[in-house]
Amino acid sequence: MYARPATIIGVDIGVLLATGSTHGDPRDLIAFGQTAERLGFSSLFVNDSLLSPRIETLTMLAALAPVTTTAMLGTGALLPFLRRPLQVAQALASIDLLSGGRLTVAVGAGFPGRFGKPQYELSEVPWARRFARLDETVELWRALWAGAASFHGEFFRHDALPPATRPFRAGGPPIWLGGATPAALARTGSRYDGWLPYPPDPDDYASGLAQVHRAAADNGRAPEAITPALFVTVLIDDDAARGRRTMEKYATATYGVPLADLEKIQAVVTGSADQVRAALARYAAAGARHIVFRLGALDLRAQRDQLERVAAAVVSLGP
Repeated sequence: MYARPATIIGVDIGVLLATGSTHGDPRDLIAFGQTAERLGFSSLFVNDSLLSPRIETLTMLAALAPVTTTAMLGTGALLPFLRRPLQVAQALASIDLLSGGRLTVAVGAGFPGRFGKPQYELSEVPWARRFARLDETVELWRALWAGAASFHGEFFRHDALPPATRPFRAGGPPIWLGGATPAALARTGSRYDGWLPYPPDPDDYASGLAQVHRAAADNGRAPEAITPALFVTVLIDDDAARGRRTMEKYATATYGVPLADLEKIQAVVTGSADQVRAALARYAAAGARHIVFRLGALDLRAQRDQLERVAAAVVSLGP
């Protein structure tokens, strides 16, 4: 029997699978996802990169689709410029079909620095106008899923599109946007189905969400049509100093920066279960309705321990 979805005052709770972990058998990620679903997590997310060894994003979701039944399957975030858009549209539609309509696609255009531009160079895609390319890629996916016979944009032109694989749901899976720049907020409100940022301050989340809602209204869209989500790195440890040391190792190994620097740009929460609940409740009060946890542990054994701790902490606040 599956547990009810994990909630914090009515907020859906998801978890990011550590597909880049270099410790243990990567096939254990399948069991990890099944365990998370049994513990009541509402969603299983997978991130995307060419710059570190990992199980490829869409491959991981395809593997999870037939062995899970209730959890949303999500990308956090998919980088469309790494792949040709027609093939990605087919892959996403296939995963949506295999999962019975449980796919959500969060996308991003990449960021400046070592995690952004080098991936464009590897993909032989121009860095310039990357956001416009991202928007048009999503537009092309939606046109394919709707049965379009042609597509004429700035970056992609197809006079004769072949019949496309149709997703489980009419219109295709929801597409969320990552990012919190003014341009990203405006684009989220005008054309995307959800927002997945990671601001370190709940007040910034609240102000960003207000801007998303204004952009939605300006474009004749209802604010409730956009899912307000949040990506946050979490570690639960009753020993505060030990927890900080563990998260320090995680920040250095994952991002190559000290924890103090990571906390300036991303939502990072560590402490006891009560402290973590209190911090997350602030984001819920700011409007977040789907929180995706990245567990601050470097190997699958420690990830499983954190998964159980987080599940116990957040489920206890459910209705």
